[in-house]
Amino acid sequence: MILPTKHVSLDKSLLGAGAVVLSLLSEPITTTGIWERVKHAPEIGTYSRFVLTLDFLYAMGAIDMAEGLIIRMEAP
Repeated sequence: MILPTKHVSLDKSLLGAGAVVLSLLSEPITTTGIWERVKHAPEIGTYSRFVLTLDFLYAMGAIDMAEGLIIRMEAP
């Protein structure tokens, strides 16, 4: 479910959902703002999956939160 496999396609994995979220983070945005933009994306599906995606991206160091806004982290 986290990574695509032989039985889990990219669009059904959290990695695919994370790519959708990261594509929207050109500037800092609220959690609600991201949700409003991605809630109809097939890769996201439900709010629970959206939260898991944010958790996954945070655990990877791809996003962070500053002053109530989610920001995209730069690669080292």
